[in-house]
Amino acid sequence: MYSLLGYGGLIADRVRTDAYAAALRQTVEPGSIVVDIGTGTGILAFLACHAGAKKVYAIEPADAIEVARELAAANGCADRVEFIQARSTQVALPERVDVIVSDLGGVLPLFQDHLPSIIDARRRFLKRGGALLPRREVMWVAVAGAPDLYEPYVAPWERNAYGLDLRLARPIATNDWRKCRGRPRHVLLEPQAWTTLDFAMIDRADVSRQLVWTALRAGTAHGLLVWFDAELCDGIGFSSAPAAPDIIYGQAFFPWSDPVSLSPGDAVTVALSATLLGDDYIWRWDTRITDGRATKADFRQSTFHGVPLSASTLARRSANHVPSLNEEGRLDRTILEGLDAHAPLDRIADEILAKFPTVLSTRTQALARVADLSAKYSQ
Repeated sequence: MYSLLGYGGLIADRVRTDAYAAALRQTVEPGSIVVDIGTGTGILAFLACHAGAKKVYAIEPADAIEVARELAAANGCADRVEFIQARSTQVALPERVDVIVSDLGGVLPLFQDHLPSIIDARRRFLKRGGALLPRREVMWVAVAGAPDLYEPYVAPWERNAYGLDLRLARPIATNDWRKCRGRPRHVLLEPQAWTTLDFAMIDRADVSRQLVWTALRAGTAHGLLVWFDAELCDGIGFSSAPAAPDIIYGQAFFPWSDPVSLSPGDAVTVALSATLLGDDYIWRWDTRITDGRATKADFRQSTFHGVPLSASTLARRSANHVPSLNEEGRLDRTILEGLDAHAPLDRIADEILAKFPTVLSTRTQALARVADLSAKYSQ
């Protein structure tokens, strides 16, 4: 979930927001019905109203929707925007809509439940012949020569001022990616389109494809630079490419386990995949580099290996594990039972404070714990 500052950053990004405003003006007709999925503070819903929408369903699970309600009144849209606080996959609309607008991605479009939400909304909300904004997004991958982007992954573990040997952590650190600010100078081998997300057609959240490059010039490669181009509607879109104007999304840098010196003629093969597991993606990038005679590098990397997990944690997550609740689990079960029995929150707090004195030490702590679960699970 974004903070209010985060929502403000999205609105202030003129490249992104101007494109959405232009696309809504081009797509929304007088009398159109629109749904804004992930409305946040409501900016796209209001722009849809200004473009002529008769009705906008603005869906948002976070409490930022309360700010959107107030802003709708301030902008003369309150009579046309219906706010729904929920995940779009849990919402049933009374009618089908002419336009679905959304901005659910992050640095990359493959982010949390973005694709499942759009697939579901397209199937249940959109009229035949209706429009999706964005229409499609193309994800690009380039081999990067980027010592400055690579350095934060390895420097803390290879070099420190305290005489400590931290090198064992380095392989874990290079199994993760992060947002970066890529520049054209970072592109060592030309970009290739990895996938096109056609939102009118896409029916699954996972993406996997192998890319092959032949090095045309010498240089040291440090990993992969990934970005996307968004086509909102005919002739309107934006790009997060390194050569494009800076926008809020930036790019993603996927480091290799080690830098590799490339020579002209070297073959670089990368199998890049993104698999939605639970609430987010597991990324894998397997890289093989050959010079025609021998293998220069062979890396197997995944964000699964970028999160340190103890043996006991892995055991508790295995399919054949037989669990039993710990003290924290029994505490939460007691709270949920109280919520299900319609008990007042203060009474539940008093009960758990008496039953779990080793976990909770004050009534304030107990009430906060109850309130958190109430906000998450109660109606």
